[in-house]
Amino acid sequence: MKYKYVVSAVAAASMLCSCGSKDGVSASDENKFTLDVLHKGAEIQSTMYGLFFEDINYGADGGLYAEKIKNRSFEFPQALMGWNSYGQVEVRTDGAPFPKNPHYVRLSDPKHAHKRTGIENEGFFGVTTQKDAEYRFSVWARQASANPSKIRVELVDPASMGESHDNVHASIEINSKEWKKYTVVLKATEDVQRGLLRIFLASPNSVDLEHVSLFPVDTWQGRENGLRKDLVQALADIHPGVFRFPGGCIVEGTDLATRYQWKNTVGPVENRPLNENRWHYTFQHRFYPDYYQSYGLGFYEYFLLSEEIGAEPLPVLSVGLACQFQNEDQKAHVPVKELQPYIQDALDLIEFANGPATSKWGKVRAEMGHEEPFNLKFLAIGNEQWGPEYPEHLAPFVDAIRAKYPNIKLVGTSGPDSEGKQFEYLWPEMKRLGADLVDEHFYRPEAWFLSQGNRYDSYDRNGPKVFAGEYACHGKGKKWNHFHASLLEAAFMTGLERNADVVHMATYAPLFAHVEGWQWRPDMIWFDNTRSVRTCSYYVQQLYAQNKGSHTLSMLLGDKPAAGNEGQNGLFASAVYEASDGTYIAKVVNTDSIAHNVTIQLEGLADAQTIAKATRTRIQSEELDAENTLDEPNKIVPVKVDVNLAGKREINSTLPAYTVEMWRFELK
Repeated sequence: MKYKYVVSAVAAASMLCSCGSKDGVSASDENKFTLDVLHKGAEIQSTMYGLFFEDINYGADGGLYAEKIKNRSFEFPQALMGWNSYGQVEVRTDGAPFPKNPHYVRLSDPKHAHKRTGIENEGFFGVTTQKDAEYRFSVWARQASANPSKIRVELVDPASMGESHDNVHASIEINSKEWKKYTVVLKATEDVQRGLLRIFLASPNSVDLEHVSLFPVDTWQGRENGLRKDLVQALADIHPGVFRFPGGCIVEGTDLATRYQWKNTVGPVENRPLNENRWHYTFQHRFYPDYYQSYGLGFYEYFLLSEEIGAEPLPVLSVGLACQFQNEDQKAHVPVKELQPYIQDALDLIEFANGPATSKWGKVRAEMGHEEPFNLKFLAIGNEQWGPEYPEHLAPFVDAIRAKYPNIKLVGTSGPDSEGKQFEYLWPEMKRLGADLVDEHFYRPEAWFLSQGNRYDSYDRNGPKVFAGEYACHGKGKKWNHFHASLLEAAFMTGLERNADVVHMATYAPLFAHVEGWQWRPDMIWFDNTRSVRTCSYYVQQLYAQNKGSHTLSMLLGDKPAAGNEGQNGLFASAVYEASDGTYIAKVVNTDSIAHNVTIQLEGLADAQTIAKATRTRIQSEELDAENTLDEPNKIVPVKVDVNLAGKREINSTLPAYTVEMWRFELK
C-alpha cells in the first residue's frame, strides 16, 4: 500500500535578521523539524486562500473589464471626456433609449463637401489593437431624419507613417428611426498601442449614437460583455477558494451618493448608470480626472467569475457609512433609523444570488442567463469602518439577515488597523453581534511581518473566525513588488496556516494595477493594454493556495512552532495534510540572510515506510529588490525538479538564502 506525501519548504532570507557568515552554512548549523504525519489537526477551509478585487489602479474599466471605449455612453460630467469631436456634433438628452444613461450624440451634415463630422475615442491609455485580432464594434443608433444614414468606423493609428491612419474600417447603414443595436467585427491589420476609434458621418443625413462599444472578440469564455482573457487566466491559475468583491473603500464611496450600489450593476449593460470612483479624487500626486465606473463589470459578472474560477463569492455591501477617512462629519452617514433601504439591498442581493427564478431578484439573474442559483454563502457588511457608529449600524443588518437567511455567514470588520484602540474595541463588538468572521487589514512594513509569526496562536478559539482580507508587505522606502516583500508575506502566511482553526480566509491586496494608471502599490498583477505580469507575491499566493491541504499538522522546531522566535534562526514553518490524495505539505520560510541546514523528520510512520520519489520546487533570487516586470515577466518564477530521496525517512536540505522551496514525495 502506497501513501503519498508532500513537503513544501518555503525559504526566504531577510536582510533584517542575519547571523553567521554570509559565505555559507557552518557545520554546526542544524535546524531539526519534527512533522507529525499521524495526528491530523483542525480542518482547513476551502476558502483559506483567495482573491480580493477592487476597482483601484484601473482594475475594472481599462483592466479586467475588456471594454476599450472610455465614456461609451457620454455620461461623464463632461459629456465628451475621452472623445474628440469635429464638425456638427451635438450632445442631447431628448428621446434617449436608456433611462439611466440619458445622453447621446447627434452627428449632422457639416454643410460642406470637404468638411467632416465625427467623433473619436482615446480609450484607456490608447485604443490598443493587435495584428490579426478581431474586435467587435457595436453602437445603438437611429436615423435622425427621414432617410437612412451611414457611419464609417475606423481603428486608426494617429502616429502612423503610412499613407493612412486607417488600420481597419467598416461602413454601417443606420436604417431605422427606432433605436437599434448595430454590430460589426473589425480585424486589425497591425499592432497599435496608442490608437483611436474614429467614427465619421458618411452621409448627409443626421444620425444619433449611444453606447459606443469595442471589445476584443477573444474574451474570457467568449462573452460579448466580456473580461480580459489573460487577466482572468492569472486568477484561475491561483486556484482561489474565495473571491471578495467589488472592493473595499469603493463600497463606501467618497460620499453615500457615490457608494457602490449593486442594483445599478445588473440588468442590460446599456442601462447601467455611471458611478464616480472613490479613488477618483484620492491621490493628487497621481490624479486621474477620468476615473469612473461604467458598471459594465457588475455583480452578475462577479458571481459568474467566482463560479468559473472555482471560488466562493464574497460580496461586500455598504453599511450606511460613507468613507470615514474622507468624512469626519456624522451628517455624511445614514442615521440608524433610516437604514432600511440599505438592509433591503442586502436581503435582495441574497435573493438575486440564491433565489429561485420565480422570485423578484432571482428572475433578474435568470433573465441575465443564469437560471440556477449562485449558492452564495458569505456576505460582508461594511469595509474599514470604526468607532461605535459601526456596530450601531451593523446590528440591524445582522438581525434582518439572520431572521430571513440564517445560513448566510456574515463578515464584519476590525477597522483599518492591525492593532490599537479601534481594533481592540471592534473585535469584542463583532463577537457580541455574532459576526461569523472579522475582516482584518494590514499594509505594514518588513518589521511588522517578521514580528507576527505568533499573531493568531492566542486568538479566541470560540469567537468569530478571521478573514485576513487585505494585506501586503510595504517595504520601507521600497513600495514595489520586490522579492523580499513576497518572502516576508510567505513567512506571515505560515502563521495563518498553522492557525487554520481560527483563520478561515486570506486575500492579498490590491489585485491589479495598470502600469500607466496606478495609484497604489504594491499589487499582485501588473498589466498594460496587451501584456500582464505575475509578481513574486503572486507566486507565493499561488504556492499556498495550491498547497493549502485539508487539515493542519504539528510541525515543531525543537519543542515550539517555528515563528521567527528567538533562537530559531529567523525560520517560520507550517504543515498540512490533504485528505483527497494522502498528501502532506510542510512549509519552511527562512528570513535570515544566509542559508540554513534543515532536517524535516517525519514522525508517526510505519516501520517499513520510506520515501519513494520526490520533487522540489524553488523560487529564488539573490537580489532582494528584484521584481518581475512586463519586459522581464519570468525573472523570478518557480522551478521544479525531480530529486532522488528513495529509501529516506526524512528530508535534509540546505535552504539557500532568498529561496522558496517546495518538496513533494510519496512513501512506500
